[in-house]
Amino acid sequence: MLEFIIIIVITIIMSIIVGYIFGYNKKIIKHIADDKELDELAKKYPSNVEICKTYLKKLKNETVKIEENENSEASLYIAITNKILIANISNTYKRIQTIAHEFLHSIQNRKILLFNFIFSNVYLLYFVLICLLAIFEVLPFKMMYLGILLIFSMIYYMVRIYLENDAMIKARYLAKEYMEEEKISTPEEIDKIVAGFDKINEVGIKCINYSFFLNLMIKVLIFSVICILR
Repeated sequence: MLEFIIIIVITIIMSIIVGYIFGYNKKIIKHIADDKELDELAKKYPSNVEICKTYLKKLKNETVKIEENENSEASLYIAITNKILIANISNTYKRIQTIAHEFLHSIQNRKILLFNFIFSNVYLLYFVLICLLAIFEVLPFKMMYLGILLIFSMIYYMVRIYLENDAMIKARYLAKEYMEEEKISTPEEIDKIVAGFDKINEVGIKCINYSFFLNLMIKVLIFSVICILR
């Protein structure tokens, strides 16, 4: 029991320290993209679906399926079905970069994408399984299974962050290139919108990295608490 208490304390301290270093602030993240002036500038651009089609042609990847999901606030690329779900982001300027982000996922290394999809599900299943076994007190060598969970967490984090950072960094440039080619906005307006992207990315990339890290630490905490109680 003592070893799990030590792990809980270390995990909490690490999460706080890393959050401080990354400058994680939920209130700032929530409103970082609020800019009515930029939202108005972005209204000149076509619908999300039309922007998607332009990106598809530009990236020479027209096999990707596109689907709008008005009930969601998060856009998503699903590697296994080669489909992009576009969230309800029609009224914000960040949609130009967000759509670019998801399409960049579609041209990433297929093997890594499929590995991430399969391994993330295996990882989640493993976590649920060891928690249930611990709850029903049929899990021997709990520290060994915690060690395996930590290894799985590290692999998952490294692969996921590689994919996300690659898409987040490149999306800004793809979105800018798209706007310049479409010639809908003036160069000055494009610079303003891109400055908005830079503002989002400066905070957003660090916070997304931390969010993934925090989710892994929460799993370690949950399993450790279950082991103490059972």
